Amino acid sequence: MSNGVVNGDIVVEANNLTKVYEGHTAVDHISFTVKRGEIFGFLGPNGAGKTTTFLMLLGLSEPTEGYARILGMDPFKEPLKIKRMTGYLQENMGFYRDLNAIQMLDFIAELNGIPEDEKMERIERSLEAVGLLNQAKKKIEAYSRGMRQRLGIAEILLKEPKVALLDEPTLGLDPDATNRMTDLILGLSEEKGMAVILSTHLLHHAQKICDRFGIIIGGKLVALGTMDEIAEKKLNIGEKMYTLEEVYMKYFEEG
Repeated sequence: MSNGVVNGDIVVEANNLTKVYEGHTAVDHISFTVKRGEIFGFLGPNGAGKTTTFLMLLGLSEPTEGYARILGMDPFKEPLKIKRMTGYLQENMGFYRDLNAIQMLDFIAELNGIPEDEKMERIERSLEAVGLLNQAKKKIEAYSRGMRQRLGIAEILLKEPKVALLDEPTLGLDPDATNRMTDLILGLSEEKGMAVILSTHLLHHAQKICDRFGIIIGGKLVALGTMDEIAEKKLNIGEKMYTLEEVYMKYFEEG
């Protein structure tokens, strides 16, 4: 787990966050906070409301009720500021596949106003951190899924944001690539001090690296807390004789 949490240093806040689409409540009055340097596991089945929540936190979708704050700012009212201070790894990264990694990151650097005299150094440092520097001139269309996911982390490192939202970053990766991605996520928290919100179905990996968890089912946040807190609430277990998967399935079955 990460060790960078600073008490009282809240950088993400969701307060009664709600989204209704044509009469369907996709996200139903959820509230949580995330602190600087914390890895927050945002767990739930497909269609539970995880991606919709991410879109509201990023200012890409307006809440029906409630509000979100990133570093004290309203994402919907200040979307450009939020985009520069957050990194977002989507389930399917949308890179220009006819560019190489350096060209892609150069374009992203331009969009984010990174100074010209810093740009190339930051690009190379980001690619080196994710193990892609030696393949930086290969076109992205030739990259494997794992390489594209690592390029997504390089983009986050390039921007040096305060908050990173990672939506299924290990989806479709083989075990070796999954372990490398897990190490990269830990590095965002421990070395860079970022707050990380991680959506994943790999619960054993989440248990290893996350400080706290939120479980969302049917748009409702049914559990919030540390591993011990959510286990004790549902299983009445005081000792660490359980797995996150066991706890998660208990909430899912009763959700």
